[in-house]
Amino acid sequence: MGPTVTINRRAAERLAAGHVWVYASDITDRGEALGGDVVDVLDPRGRSCGAAHYSSSSQITLRLLGRDFSVVGRIAAAQEFRDRVVRDTDAYRLVSSEADRMPALIIDRYADCFVVQTLNQGMDRLQGEVVAALVERYGPRAIVERNDAVVRQKEELPLRSGVVYGDWAGPVAVTMNGLQWEADLLGGQKTGVYLDQRENYLAAARWGRGRALDCFTSSGGFALHLARGCESVEGVDSGAAVLATAEGNRRRNGLENIRFREADVFDLLAGFRTGGRQFDTIVLDPPAFAKTKAQVEGAVRGYKELNLRALQLLAPGGTLITCSCSHHMSEAMLLTVVAEAARDARRNLRVVERRVQAQDHPVLLGVPETLYLKCLILQAV
Repeated sequence: MGPTVTINRRAAERLAAGHVWVYASDITDRGEALGGDVVDVLDPRGRSCGAAHYSSSSQITLRLLGRDFSVVGRIAAAQEFRDRVVRDTDAYRLVSSEADRMPALIIDRYADCFVVQTLNQGMDRLQGEVVAALVERYGPRAIVERNDAVVRQKEELPLRSGVVYGDWAGPVAVTMNGLQWEADLLGGQKTGVYLDQRENYLAAARWGRGRALDCFTSSGGFALHLARGCESVEGVDSGAAVLATAEGNRRRNGLENIRFREADVFDLLAGFRTGGRQFDTIVLDPPAFAKTKAQVEGAVRGYKELNLRALQLLAPGGTLITCSCSHHMSEAMLLTVVAEAARDARRNLRVVERRVQAQDHPVLLGVPETLYLKCLILQAV
């Protein structure tokens, strides 16, 4: 028998409803559990709620693993699901933490290479087993760890990144939606490329037309897709490194109607309005404005101002594609923000699509935190 941890009734009811987290305030007895242990979670009556990883430092003290947990078995199940939902790409999320019953573990595949993130004490202890399972199943060229995410500090884990298996000497060439990309697994955004927008890129391409503006373009995801159906595309970002990657992706695909520029998006939109610029298609894909509940109020103001400035540049009949990757910013909140911005801009909009993250980033029904990306496609009428 391993260590046991006892929780209160509130936490037991939360687990019974489908969530997989227990917070520190709901622990009534930690027993002899040590950070990273697999523990048996007991309700107030001593009944088992299942096995969980125990954290000695995070406010998320327990993350439920479910019955019959096996690294090899869970990776196999995750791959089976991706075989059903992933199309026209060799870059996708193989394991999406809680949604694949492997809490705090991210595995992204880039052609014959993998990126691993172990974001709590339990999964960090299992990293060697995860790497061995990937080597056995896929025989990859390289496996990289991107354990430089600041969330690890809440687990009192060191920040680190590097090659943990094989040979990786530079960016990996991948394909996505018929386009060629370069993924920098160690220096790129997130684990190399924004994989969660893959299906939204295609939706944007379906609606895009005329003169397009892609704000917060990063490595050029929306811009590259829009270029195939738009007259011209301007991609804007404040990061020189990501813009260099975006320019390389443009050249790789032979797209001559895209121009990237380095600028602060808010300032640039204001300058465009002063100069009388208009665009038929505008994409807003900013970084998360609200990473905690305490930041939501400020984030709401930021999202409203951003959407207002975009709407002031949107041509009659134009399309606005606006995104939020802040979990704490719900779709209802984003719709309200855009509606208020439209009112202030004296524009009428209709919603033509309401979208979320790509299907290889699934949403676990009982864990609302797994639904984080919202993408609204709206048309001026």
